Amino acid sequence: PLDLNYAGGYSFRLSGPAYGRGFFQHLLISQGLVGHRWNLVASDDVSYTPQSPTTGFSGVPGTGGPIGGPGSPSPSSQSILTVNTHSVSNLANGDFGYHLNFASTLNLGGTSSLLRFPDGNGLDTDGLQANAGITWRLDARNSLTGNYVFSHNDYLPSAFSSTFIGGSSFSLDTNTVTVKYLRTWNREFTTNVSVGPQWLNSSNSALVPPSTRISADGGVNYHLRSNSANLSYSHGTNGGSGFLLGATFDSVDGGYQRQFGTDLTIELTASYRRTAGLQAGSGVTDARFGGAQATRRLGRFLDIFANYTAIDQSSSLIGQPNVLNQLYQLISFGIAYSPREKHLKQ
Repeated sequence: PLDLNYAGGYSFRLSGPAYGRGFFQHLLISQGLVGHRWNLVASDDVSYTPQSPTTGFSGVPGTGGPIGGPGSPSPSSQSILTVNTHSVSNLANGDFGYHLNFASTLNLGGTSSLLRFPDGNGLDTDGLQANAGITWRLDARNSLTGNYVFSHNDYLPSAFSSTFIGGSSFSLDTNTVTVKYLRTWNREFTTNVSVGPQWLNSSNSALVPPSTRISADGGVNYHLRSNSANLSYSHGTNGGSGFLLGATFDSVDGGYQRQFGTDLTIELTASYRRTAGLQAGSGVTDARFGGAQATRRLGRFLDIFANYTAIDQSSSLIGQPNVLNQLYQLISFGIAYSPREKHLKQ
């Protein structure tokens, strides 16, 4: 029931622009409890990175972590890609599920988030989120979920935020209602889609007026013993990634993993993200990144890997020198220590 993952290191340049130079740290710890009719999961996800997270568990490309298929992290809420912008992010989450009967489950959850920029080159943001929903199992292959989510973001006054909000504070609230449909076609192939309205309100309607929008996402997952692939799309609003007072986003993420025997793994990943500020005239960014990686096992605990990653973004944000606005390519080779799972009898 206890899961702990850590990645850390230092990224440096040999020549050319500095890009993502510096220390990076990422720690995820999760604890689960399971009862007769209920389950509870609590987790904390904290990271310190020199750039917006992209590929792998660490978020820093070229470090050798899985980049496609199972084990890949979910897309980051920092959908605007940056370089030389150190940020501290913390996400504390709790989820509770209770089986009302054999066909329905009550789901409750809460999240507290924090985004800080120690160098003063981003919007410091605090966030809270609460959700409640019910899942109905229609039959062996189909399920339906109704869900409500409330989220609140506070943008703290700072020298950087004075350009947006002067010396005052600013907050943004969203209320979202969605219906999700999940279909299990067979043991290897599943699809899901959800859609619903989203209502936005801010503490300063002159900056961000009230509006009604659409939240939607969908995904396809395919998994065999030696192959796995996933593709997902998401549309909605987020906190603005530290550079906007809230934003609408569209993201497409895909990954593929193929194992050759027990020693060689080939992985591919690709992503597209479009982010537009809620504030009139605040700008738009279009980001694309992808990577390919080969990993070969050396004995029980060591792997060698080769990785290629390309990151490209065009941005119309004004006065943001740390927002990536060109093509960035990286090639890496390395040795990774990865202890295998141990299964203990009770």
